[in-house]
Amino acid sequence: MTTTRHARPARPDNRNAHVLRCPTRWSDVDENGHINNARLVGYIQEGIYDLFQHHAQAARESLFPAGFLIARHEIDYLEQLHHRPEPLLVRLSVERLGRSSAHVRVDVCRDPFTYMTARTVVVARDRASGRSRKLSSPERQFLSDYMSDRTAGTPAVPGPATEPPRITPKAMPQRKPKPLTARPVAVHQGGPRKLPLPARGSARSLCRV
Repeated sequence: MTTTRHARPARPDNRNAHVLRCPTRWSDVDENGHINNARLVGYIQEGIYDLFQHHAQAARESLFPAGFLIARHEIDYLEQLHHRPEPLLVRLSVERLGRSSAHVRVDVCRDPFTYMTARTVVVARDRASGRSRKLSSPERQFLSDYMSDRTAGTPAVPGPATEPPRITPKAMPQRKPKPLTARPVAVHQGGPRKLPLPARGSARSLCRV
C-alpha cells in the first residue's frame, strides 16, 4: 500500500532507534530525475537487514539464525528524493511485538526532512519448514531495546476475540403463511378448444438484426 503526501520535518531522534547511514547512487535515479520509488523500498530492506542480521549483538548471540520474512510493507511517499552526496538516515524503531513478528517503523530521512515513512512486519523464519516461528526470548529482548518511547514497556495485549453478529432464525422476521384457496377451473365442453391460426402475411419477426 502506497500513498503520497508532502515532506515534513524529521522527528526528533528516538534514543531507541537503530540508524543506518545509506548513500544514494546515481543508478537509483529514474527518467524523472529523482530516486525511483522501487529503489526506496530497497533502502527499507537494507535498514531491516542491518538491524536483524548485521547488528553486533544479533551476530554475537546468533539471533534469527535462519533469517526473517517480510510479511507486509505499508509505505507513505512524502516527497521526491534526489541524489546528493549526503547519505540518507534510515531510522528503525519497533512499534509492537507479536508472537512471531515485529512491527517496525522505518523513516527515510535527510535532515531536516523525512522523505518516506514505512511500517513493515518482519517475521522470524524457521529453517526446517521455511515458515514463521515463535520469537525466542533473546530475540524479544533484543527487539524490545528498539521499541519507540511511546510503546516501550507497554507490550501489546490482544483484546477479547469478537465474532461478527450472526443472523439466527429467531432474529429473522417471521411471515405468516397465506391460506390456500381453491381456484375455479374452466372446463370446455365438446373436446379440446381450437385456437385460430394467424392470417398469412401478418407474422412479424421477433428479432431484428
